[in-house]
Amino acid sequence: MEKTRETNAQEICFMFLFVFFLCFTCDGFTYANEHEILLSIKASVDDPSSFLSNWKNSSLFCTWNGVSCNSDSTYVTGIDLSGKNLYGRISESLFKFLHVETIDLSNNQLSGGIPENVFSCSSLVHLNLSNNNLTGWIPGGSLPMLEKLDLSNNFLAGEIPTEIGSFSGLLYLDLGGNALVGQIPKSISNLTRLKDLTLASNQLEGGVPSELGYMKSLTFIYLGYNNLSGGIPKEIGGLILLNHLNLAFNNLTGEIPPSLGNLTNLNYLFLYFNKLTGPIPKTIFSLKKLVSLDVSDNFLSGEIPELVSEFQDLEVLHLFSNNFSGKIPKSLASLSHLQVLQLWSNKFSGDIPEDLGKYNNLTVLDLSTNNLTGNIPESLCYSRHLQKLILFSNSLEGGIPTSLSHCRSLERVRLQNNRLSGHLSPEFTTLPLVYFLDLSSNYLSGEINQWKWKMPKLQMLSLARNRFSGELPDSFGSIKLENLDLSENDFSGQIPPSFGKFSELMELKISENRLSGEIPKELSSCKKLVSVNFSYNHLTGEIPETLSRLPVLGNLDLSMNKLSGEIPENLGNVESLVQVNISHNHFRGKLPSTGVFLAINSTAVLGNNLCGGASVTHLPPCKEIRSYNWWFFGTALAAVTFAAMSIVVFIYIKRRKEADEEVIKRMESASDGGGEWELLFFDQKASTFLAIDDILLSLRGHKSVVATKNMQYFVHEVDLNNDPILKINEISKLRHPNIIKIISICKSEKGRFIVVHEYVEGKKLNEVMEVLGWESRVKIAIGIGKAIRYLHGCCSPAGILVGNVSPENVVVNVKDEACLRLNPPGMIFSDNTKCLVSSAYIAPETKDTKEITKSSDMYGYGLILIELLTGKTPIDAEMGLHENLVDWARYCYSDCHLDTWVDPSLKVQVLKNPNQTVEIMNLALQCTDSDPAARPCARDVLKTLESIIRWSSAFCF
Repeated sequence: MEKTRETNAQEICFMFLFVFFLCFTCDGFTYANEHEILLSIKASVDDPSSFLSNWKNSSLFCTWNGVSCNSDSTYVTGIDLSGKNLYGRISESLFKFLHVETIDLSNNQLSGGIPENVFSCSSLVHLNLSNNNLTGWIPGGSLPMLEKLDLSNNFLAGEIPTEIGSFSGLLYLDLGGNALVGQIPKSISNLTRLKDLTLASNQLEGGVPSELGYMKSLTFIYLGYNNLSGGIPKEIGGLILLNHLNLAFNNLTGEIPPSLGNLTNLNYLFLYFNKLTGPIPKTIFSLKKLVSLDVSDNFLSGEIPELVSEFQDLEVLHLFSNNFSGKIPKSLASLSHLQVLQLWSNKFSGDIPEDLGKYNNLTVLDLSTNNLTGNIPESLCYSRHLQKLILFSNSLEGGIPTSLSHCRSLERVRLQNNRLSGHLSPEFTTLPLVYFLDLSSNYLSGEINQWKWKMPKLQMLSLARNRFSGELPDSFGSIKLENLDLSENDFSGQIPPSFGKFSELMELKISENRLSGEIPKELSSCKKLVSVNFSYNHLTGEIPETLSRLPVLGNLDLSMNKLSGEIPENLGNVESLVQVNISHNHFRGKLPSTGVFLAINSTAVLGNNLCGGASVTHLPPCKEIRSYNWWFFGTALAAVTFAAMSIVVFIYIKRRKEADEEVIKRMESASDGGGEWELLFFDQKASTFLAIDDILLSLRGHKSVVATKNMQYFVHEVDLNNDPILKINEISKLRHPNIIKIISICKSEKGRFIVVHEYVEGKKLNEVMEVLGWESRVKIAIGIGKAIRYLHGCCSPAGILVGNVSPENVVVNVKDEACLRLNPPGMIFSDNTKCLVSSAYIAPETKDTKEITKSSDMYGYGLILIELLTGKTPIDAEMGLHENLVDWARYCYSDCHLDTWVDPSLKVQVLKNPNQTVEIMNLALQCTDSDPAARPCARDVLKTLESIIRWSSAFCF
């Protein structure tokens, strides 16, 4: 008995000591272990901002930056390191805390994969790893306590784990902005507490799960910018708490289900850019809380009923690019909150509602490209906030409303291609904010110089194809004017010399008028002039020699005038000039034998008294004129002078022609198996120094530069299906500061082709992108844009195509100027050019058809703009398929803050002027539109880009 008591006492003592030891070691272990975990986390990352500087071995970790503890300061409950510019990988140690509830590492530069033990913290409630550079797959696991999971805006790939359905406590799930593939798992419907679901901007396929209808707590669904197909499940109509539904930019088909009319709490409905058909269900118009409705870019049809008046909270209505018909509902005028109304590119007919704008708060109105008739209502700008009025390509009649002349908020006005008549009011020509004004192709009349023009922001003005008369005004009240088109009117008088003050002018068209007098020599001050068209007027006098001082002039049309005298010799020295038409004037004498005149078409010189020139002009040879009445010494002196001048001119012309004359040489090579090569040189000087063995030796050594005794050249071998000798002539004559000149084409008897370019000291854009600052990147973007605009618009009626607009084909010289490298036309269309067709910068439609267009060039340019802005490339392994860069950029532009997507190395510079960056991204997304027809042309893109830079620079600092 006594022994039993002794045993029991020993057992009780042992249990007491065990519990005491366990409690002591657990608390001690917890504190010591978490201290070590935090230090290991610090060791796994780079901290250039020194935010973790007080994470030291000797201090209490509960006082460390970004660390939260319980009330007794014995263990970690939260880690917040968001936006601290951290680099490196996420340590597995981060998920070994026993009591942590919140982990936030968002908005950093962390890379690598998500640790496999990420879901091992059973206490974790909030996990945010968004806006980093994380790669790999989303690990499987289960955390029933987790309420928020945000992995958005990374480069995660693979499928969404089916285990996601076991996170039964989730309220917020955001996996958007990654490269996830596969279908949305049906197990996601197990998340019955979920309120916010974002899977946008991935590469998800399959249908929208009907099982979403079981998730009755949902208030926010964003599945846009994927490849989802099939119909919109009617079950979504059962989510009565939903206030945001975004299924945009997918491949959804079928009709909009009427059940969506049950979503009475819906504020935002975005179904744009799908393939939806049929009418908008009448039930949709019962959604009285809608703030924004966008069903644009579909195949929807039918009429819009007057039931639209039920949208009393509506601010934005986008129905453009569909097949809607009938009249525009009058009840739209009753929507007092309506700010943006875009109905363009449909089949609407009838009048614009008479009271539209009277009770609205319109800022943007676009009804263009419809079949609208009647007058423009006086009420459109009653709100005094209207900024964009776009009504072009309709059949509108009457005058421009007087009320618009007092609408001082207007910035962009496009009324072209209508039947408008009447005069411009004096107030209309003094609108202070208008930067784009197009009234072309109407029946407007009157004299435009009787009012003083005061439009200080004006950059583009087109009054072409109207019935304006009288003299031209001396000024339009703007020094920012870039494009001026007054052609096909009835203007008379002289061209004002004051036009020379338009220092930003790039395009000047005043053809088909009754202008007289001489061409002002002051126009030589317009150093950015690219295109000048004075044809079909009554101009007299000579061509001012000062026109040869225009450094980027590419197109000059002086035909059908009464100009006289000789053609200035130095006009042929303008290297950028590629098109000239001087036909049907009174010019006499010898046609210059330099530059553009060497290949001028015979129709461009007809109707004059000219002689000489190249054989293609069909002009008669010039006759020698001799005089026998000179005195002997006069004759001798003239002969000596003439001889001296001839020598000088001969040497000068000879040197000028070295860059333009074609020389064909045949050379035998002992390299690479020997054989004969035919070398077509477009530079006579190069033909003297460059030998085929030098070129082959360079290529064999995997070098892209061949050096001769006197010069250096770029060389690269290409794959061609046809003979470039017959097609390269046009490209070889290109002269532009942003285009690398082709020096030679080398063709072997075995079918090999080698292209030789002039040498530009510098590196390819893809090699220097990381070290370029913001100003340099902007300069490069403008340089590439100028090159493409020149090729598309100035070189020939059809333009010249680049084919592969990519950083690989852009050389950045020592002045940070962009130089575009062109390839022969045969390379663009070769079936064997797999590297070209598979290039990440080739437009999607080109990959299917292998057809290069101006639109496909603009797609490549848009990708370069995105790369300059974000530092990310479409061929980055972390990005998945290259198309994802565009999707990712669209998502970032619409849903993310600027500092989450801009290149980290540019943040300090960019955040000083964020509007500039956002506007350039918007331009880049227009260039990469999936619809080739929707992409802007090079001229408009460059004009917009330069306007953005100038406009934002004026307000910077």
